[in-house]
Amino acid sequence: MKTRRVCLIGGTGFVGRHLAAQLSKAGYAVRVLTRRRERHRELLILPRVELIEANIYDPAELSRQFSDMDAVINLVGILNQRRRRGQRFKDAHVELPRRIVSACQNAGVKRLLHMSALKADAHNGPSRYLRSKGEGEAVVMNAAGLHTTCFRPSVIFGPDDQFFNRFARLLALSPGLFPLACANARFAPVYVEDVAAAFVSALDNPATFGQSYELCGPRPYTLYELVAYTARLCGHKRHILKLGPRLSWWQGFVLERLPGQPFSRDNYRSTRVNSLCKSHFPDVFGINPSSIEAIVPGYLGERDMNVRLSSLRRMAGRD
Repeated sequence: MKTRRVCLIGGTGFVGRHLAAQLSKAGYAVRVLTRRRERHRELLILPRVELIEANIYDPAELSRQFSDMDAVINLVGILNQRRRRGQRFKDAHVELPRRIVSACQNAGVKRLLHMSALKADAHNGPSRYLRSKGEGEAVVMNAAGLHTTCFRPSVIFGPDDQFFNRFARLLALSPGLFPLACANARFAPVYVEDVAAAFVSALDNPATFGQSYELCGPRPYTLYELVAYTARLCGHKRHILKLGPRLSWWQGFVLERLPGQPFSRDNYRSTRVNSLCKSHFPDVFGINPSSIEAIVPGYLGERDMNVRLSSLRRMAGRD
C-alpha cells in the first residue's frame, strides 16, 4: 500500500523543516510532533501539514499519534549533552528510537525511516555521540516486523544550518586570529535538500527496506578548508591558527561551558574519524548531490550583506 500519512519526529529542526516541505509538495499528509506548537507555526503554511503538541518521550502518546499513520520518520538528534536541560545522548539517540519502534509495533505502522550519523558505531565510536547514534541505529535496524531504512549523513549544510552560519558568526566576532580545533578533520558536506529528497525517495521504495545509506556531498574537505572558504565568502580577513590535539581538547573543555556549547570535548573525539563516505551518493535515489560552491555563496553572501547594511545604518544613526 502506498504511504499517504507520515508522522515526523524532529520535524521542527533543521532537516525536519526541509523534509516537511518536500513531503507536503509530494502530496503526503504530514503530522509533526513538537513540544511547543506556538514556536513553529510557520510550518502550518505548508499544505497537508499538521502541527501537534505532544511529549515524544511518552510511549502511550506515541502510540496514539501513530495509530492512523502509514509511516514514521525519526530525525531527533543532539550534538552535545546538556544535563541541566535534561538532554542526554542515551535518551535522544537510544531510548527514543526504542520507544518509537515499540509504538510503531503497537500501532501497526510498518514503515520506519531513521536518521543516524556517518561513522556511528555502538562499540568502537570514539565519542559518546557516535556510540549512542550507533546504538540507536542498531535498535531500529533490528526491529521485528518493521520495514526500516537508516540514513548516515556527513555534515549537513543549507541556508539555516548550524555549520557554515556558526563559523561565519564566530569569524565575525574574532579579532585577527581565529584558533581552529581539529583543523585537519575531513568532511564531505551534504546539502539538506538532497538529504530530504533521499528520505522522500526511500519512503515507498521496497528496495530500501532494511538498508542503511551513507550520504555525502560530491567532494571531501578539511575543516580548515571549510572555515577558510567561509571567511573568504564573508569577507573576513583572519589568520586561521591550526590547533594540535592537546590544544583542541582544551578548547573543547573551555567552549563546552559557554552558552550554546559551540564546541565540546565530545565533538573533538568525534573528529578522530573522518566524516567521509565509502562511495558516491547512493544510486537508488537518483540524486546528483549539490556542491557547497553551488549553494553556500547564496546564503553566506546574503548574510554578510545584511551585516554590512546593519553596520551602515548604525553609522548613519550616529551621524
